[in-house]
Amino acid sequence: MSLKQLTVFVENKQGALVKITETLAKNDINIRALSIADTEEFGILRLIVTDNEKAFNALTSEGYLIKITDVVGVKIGDQPGKLSKALSVLDENHINMEYLYAFMSRTEKHAYVVLRVADNLHAEQALEQAGFHMITDADVNKL
Repeated sequence: MSLKQLTVFVENKQGALVKITETLAKNDINIRALSIADTEEFGILRLIVTDNEKAFNALTSEGYLIKITDVVGVKIGDQPGKLSKALSVLDENHINMEYLYAFMSRTEKHAYVVLRVADNLHAEQALEQAGFHMITDADVNKL
């Protein structure tokens, strides 16, 4: 049930991100969420897109190094404390989280959170049991 995330290694120089977004746009691929972290020499761009295979092929053909990672997507109410509750569920179930990033959906009063955890299945089961709804690549494609 996990989401597919593209991780793109990007040179840390002017225009590098523009080339990636232009490549995706030329191939009619919509970015639904992104996160970027950088070091002095390179950046790590994490993307949730509408067509993973097409994005992977387009970016690979342009010479980018890409990794596809399974991540957990969870729908969280847009209210104070809701993210804390989801994170508490993971903590109570001894699930380590490496990173997260969020994006707003087109539906009212909800945000989607992308979580990279040590055990996707365990995290999904724990969150569902606590009343959270998981999102899939198909859900992202509907946004």
